[in-house]
Amino acid sequence: MSDEQGWRPVEEGRTLGLGGAEGGTIVRDEEHPAGLRITLEEDPARSFYALTCGISGWLVHARHFGSEAESHAAWDEMKPALVELAMQMPAGPRRLDAATREAGAKLGAFMARFP
Repeated sequence: MSDEQGWRPVEEGRTLGLGGAEGGTIVRDEEHPAGLRITLEEDPARSFYALTCGISGWLVHARHFGSEAESHAAWDEMKPALVELAMQMPAGPRRLDAATREAGAKLGAFMARFP
């Protein structure tokens, strides 16, 4: 799957300009049919940039940056990595089994890669 295939603006772009969960204004917000979302918030007056990504049922991860350039570079780096990670998550309900433990390790590695 192409990194860009399937990504679309959340709510057809209506979330742009709204307040985000991290306290900034949403300037980029995309979702993917695989249950992924990536949101960028900013408040340049206080040098605040937050990037939040998630995999439905598995992960919500936020990062903070001091510049717009850093946050956009992180967006470009994390977006394909998020797709790759989602494709490795087990399908169906979570169980206490080896597949779920392996998924947990992969989620931990993703968060360590993108602290």
